[in-house]
Amino acid sequence: MSRPRCSRCQRPISRCLCALIPAALDSRTHILILQHTSEAGHALNTARLAALGLRNATLQVGEYFEDDCDGALQSYVLFPGDDAVPVGRLGCSETPIRLIVPDGTWRKARKILHLNPWLAALPRVALPEGLTSRYRLRKAPMPGALSTIEAIVTALDVLEAPSQFDALLRPFEALIEGQINAMGEEVYRRNHADRQ
Repeated sequence: MSRPRCSRCQRPISRCLCALIPAALDSRTHILILQHTSEAGHALNTARLAALGLRNATLQVGEYFEDDCDGALQSYVLFPGDDAVPVGRLGCSETPIRLIVPDGTWRKARKILHLNPWLAALPRVALPEGLTSRYRLRKAPMPGALSTIEAIVTALDVLEAPSQFDALLRPFEALIEGQINAMGEEVYRRNHADRQ
């Protein structure tokens, strides 16, 4: 029998994070999160937290997505690659942009790009090098890999400086701490401490 869940954050009622989610932070940048279906029900999913905390964000779940951009916004995909330019190069453009963020494991995020040619054809931007994730419960496949919510916060902090979006990380930190507390310190150390 499944535990009752919060209809907003999708967490069990006893671990609801809604009180920590900011009240819709404003951003000029439109964030479009394309979440792989397998990630939507994951207990440590952070994309939903990001979408709930940003007024100018949309979360879509699936594998195939329609390009619904009306052409008014220049679109970029936040995903590393040889042709990706640093997100800081987009600078403080007068024209708002749409930042598309594939969400899922790295393999699933790549699959989203592969299955959606319109998405793969867009210019890519990458985060600054040398970043360290606070996501202590999932193994990063490469140095500098961040969770979806951390990547969004980092990108917005760069794109919209001096505005800061760190308030989005409060429910994320609580999610991680709650999971560590639920499993117990010994189990956490044995299974996850070496991932930091």
